[in-house]
Amino acid sequence: MTRTLLLALLALSLIIELALAGGAFFARAFTLRQFGVTPTPDTAFLGYIVAWTLLFVSLTCGLALYQLWQRNPDYALLCYLLGFWWMGIGIGIYLAFGKPDNLLLDSLKGLLIVILTSRSQVRMSR
Repeated sequence: MTRTLLLALLALSLIIELALAGGAFFARAFTLRQFGVTPTPDTAFLGYIVAWTLLFVSLTCGLALYQLWQRNPDYALLCYLLGFWWMGIGIGIYLAFGKPDNLLLDSLKGLLIVILTSRSQVRMSR
């Protein structure tokens, strides 16, 4: 059950990250406006950099999902990396910009991934 929940959470996270990356690559001005940023050449450049970061996170999430699906024990390292990454993003955005929605979405997602990874490792080692 724990493994199934972790698979579902990683799959949902992958879909969200890919959608954000796609939006940042192919609809940069629209995506920037959704986050309250006025599109300028400078913000478009930063949006492009963020798009590559989102793509990298998507690939990492996809690899973790694949490894977990294949029951490769290396999935845990990637899951912990992603979990702490998302917790850090949520807490950082909340502290820097006072946006509690990121605290809830990203940090909660990261915390759930860390907890589910820890629990699934215990179950898989039995």
